[in-house]
Amino acid sequence: MATFRTAVVRTPGGPDSIEIIDVPVVEPGPGEVRVEIAAAPVNPVDLGVAGGFFHTLGLINQSEHTGLGWDFAGVVVASAPGVHLAVGTRVAGLVVGFDRDFGTYAEQLVVPAADLAVVPAGLDLVAASTVPLNGLAAAQLVDLLDDAPTGGNRLLVTGAAGAVGGYLTSLAQDRGWEVTGLARAQDEEFVRSLGAEFTTRPEPGWDAVADAGVLQEQALALVRDGGNLVGVRPNAVPATERGISVGVVDTRPDGPRLGELLARTASGELPARVHAVLPLDRAADAHRAMAKGGVRGRYVLQP
Repeated sequence: MATFRTAVVRTPGGPDSIEIIDVPVVEPGPGEVRVEIAAAPVNPVDLGVAGGFFHTLGLINQSEHTGLGWDFAGVVVASAPGVHLAVGTRVAGLVVGFDRDFGTYAEQLVVPAADLAVVPAGLDLVAASTVPLNGLAAAQLVDLLDDAPTGGNRLLVTGAAGAVGGYLTSLAQDRGWEVTGLARAQDEEFVRSLGAEFTTRPEPGWDAVADAGVLQEQALALVRDGGNLVGVRPNAVPATERGISVGVVDTRPDGPRLGELLARTASGELPARVHAVLPLDRAADAHRAMAKGGVRGRYVLQP
């Protein structure tokens, strides 16, 4: 029986609980393709899975093991009949949900073709792999904000130098928002390079706050009465107050939207930020390094 390697957690306990195991190769069903993964980023949500955070919330109930990883880039190696993506096509994509025995920290993956986007020729697969989760989260957060209202378009993005925040800072300007990024002083140059203003100590009174930095109630306090707050934690929505509208993104796959984000990344319009590339066997090392904080760009695993 053909097998491939994948990283899983049986009993969550942080980086040391990550195992590399062999599992059977699965053939694609209707509408699916099998992708040979070239790169899979390590995201903060993965640390929560390995550490057991989502198990304690009751969101993971896998009997044997839980797969790690949400986004990836790679090459199609098998397609179901009628699927438009040919073998050899370079693609990137996103798998969502916590309660699954597979993830993108793997040599292969079977996914719906409709969830994938073709990677532009000018973008390497390592860089492309960092776009799906964070880029789609930011784009869908901007959808929650909608077009900036006339006379009330001051938007504060918390965590503006982070992975989601960097995309948000860029994309919100497309919708008419006058963006200021909140980040540490050493990130000022990067935030301003995105076309935004910059602050390390924001005053209250913003028309809207996009809380990519997960400040939660602190972010809510910065919104003016009747303003908007959008966040990234579906499982922890701040209680509304002062007539503030609160929305939270639950990031979902979107092949066409991802295609647009990849094209803008390939053209240099959106930042592709890779901190380091490590082999799959060193997934635990990547988790330990990320847990220390302050990393700009993603650790990317290569099978």
